[in-house]
Amino acid sequence: MKIALDPTPFHHSHDLLEFPSLVAELGYEYLQLTPHRDFIPFYNHPRADDDLVAEFRKACSEAGVGIASVLPVLRWSGPDEDAREAAVRNWKRVVQITVDLGVNVINTEFSGRPEMPEESERAFFRSMEELLPIFEREGIDVRIDPHPDDFVEDGLEALRIIRGLNSPNVGMVYVACHTYHMGGNMIEIMRAAGDKLRLVHVADTMDHHRSHGLRYITNPPGNSARVHQHLKIGDGDVNWDEFFGGLAALGFYDREDTVMVSSVFAEDEAAHDVSRYQLKTMTEYLSKHGKQR
Repeated sequence: MKIALDPTPFHHSHDLLEFPSLVAELGYEYLQLTPHRDFIPFYNHPRADDDLVAEFRKACSEAGVGIASVLPVLRWSGPDEDAREAAVRNWKRVVQITVDLGVNVINTEFSGRPEMPEESERAFFRSMEELLPIFEREGIDVRIDPHPDDFVEDGLEALRIIRGLNSPNVGMVYVACHTYHMGGNMIEIMRAAGDKLRLVHVADTMDHHRSHGLRYITNPPGNSARVHQHLKIGDGDVNWDEFFGGLAALGFYDREDTVMVSSVFAEDEAAHDVSRYQLKTMTEYLSKHGKQR
């Protein structure tokens, strides 16, 4: 298993090419390359040319940091056909960049719309008809997160859709701070996913179902907003012994294809200290549940 840092909290304080040395300074051996305005932005065509891709790969090599995964977010399940077609074009460039970086893992979201679930699912499979042969040809392992405010949010239903693709090149992401939008049944989802669960994000959140749905409040009452946090371990309601123990039961820590990512986004003002705290705390839980780093 690789342990990686998502450098999103540093996007506004550091340049792209500074990320590898920063990640090494914070004690991590790997980074997750998430959407960035200079590389692969949210929803639009990648901005990186071949020279920038080569520069980033060189910066990683010089810092002694690997890239555990590339994370694009594109509207490949968008019910708007023009947006979906554009997303497929963008995906093709993302795959080329990933290959040129020497990486074989992409994690992403379904990126459809919850108010149009059937249309979004049809769009997703339409996109996969074109993209799945490319993923398989290039040896790319794609791992998908059922993100809050997507056409599939429930963890078990997401697994059913992934299974329906019938490809060994597609697996699942479990984001701990999405637990209460995924159904709250963490262990059931992990057991059902088995070896298809290949990447996890470690961040805490509050359970919005608690206190009769008043754990936190959005207005007006009954609106469709999805709210969650990306807090450091211990600041929310996630059962971390259950999380780390559930992964241990799957043999997650002993597999070469698995990735664990620290993805705390809520505390940019203390991002250095939080990143170190996350690594220390994850390591302690791994030791507690039978994995020596």
